[in-house]
Amino acid sequence: MGVLYDYFRAKDDAAAVRLMEDLDGGPVVGSGDGVAVDAIDLKGIEPAVTLGKLVSFVRGVSWEVNLVDLKLLWSGDEQEGPWLMTLDRATRDTLASITDAQVLELSAQWGRIEELAWGGPLPDDQMLPAIEEVAALARRARDAGEDLYCWCCL
Repeated sequence: MGVLYDYFRAKDDAAAVRLMEDLDGGPVVGSGDGVAVDAIDLKGIEPAVTLGKLVSFVRGVSWEVNLVDLKLLWSGDEQEGPWLMTLDRATRDTLASITDAQVLELSAQWGRIEELAWGGPLPDDQMLPAIEEVAALARRARDAGEDLYCWCCL
């Protein structure tokens, strides 16, 4: 059983929680409920470790457990989810700062972390689409003065 992760932007925490109520707990991407939301599906890329390691590469620092500051906002069920978390603005801004000149090297680095490279390093360009998607979402959030959120479910 895998864990699903959708990342999206919203005006504030209250708007993100309302979205969960409107979507009956999610998912956010492909809900088909006619709710317009700027969201991406990053499958097994969770925010603290896997996305956090991308953030560490962009910042040029070592990964630490609290590098991405997450706050649990909402839970459908404590044991089985879904859950909604907000990502700190420093993370949003770091992701938004990714340039076209950086993406290939970031993809190569990120594709070598153990959370993604279970059977050995990924091809250098395999993580390009995910990096480009999350960077673009972060830029749109930053430019609109909005925050980034992560919805996850078992």
